[in-house]
Amino acid sequence: MLSKKTKYAIKALVALGKNVQNPPMQIVRLAEQEMIPRKFLEQILLDLRNAGYLYSKKGAGGGYSLNKDAKDIYLVDILRITDGPIAMVPCASIKFYRKCDECHDEVTCGIRKTFLDVRDATLKILSHTSIADVIARENETPLVIEKP
Repeated sequence: MLSKKTKYAIKALVALGKNVQNPPMQIVRLAEQEMIPRKFLEQILLDLRNAGYLYSKKGAGGGYSLNKDAKDIYLVDILRITDGPIAMVPCASIKFYRKCDECHDEVTCGIRKTFLDVRDATLKILSHTSIADVIARENETPLVIEKP
């Protein structure tokens, strides 16, 4: 599951991506508009700023704005900043690899092979989906989800 931290980070980046023609957005306004707890949002924005995705300005007229074009901010990078590994098992991770304690033979492990495929499929989507793409998708025809 996507953590609240990651979901809020994406929501904040989308809001800032839509605000690009306006002055920097204040944290209070962003938190209220996106229904994100302010203190939690402050930490998320600080992490994104430290990673180079946001610019912050203090004082009157201050706030946050994107430091990169929304088309150059990919979901894979945001997930790694906020949640760490993309892979669901440590032995399938590219950047956070760790051998599984209970694994006897990593080379033949069917679980690892399956989750390498899951990781690769996930990376393919997240590596090619930018904040600009997420913004564009908001204008698409609504998705109808049927309940089982």
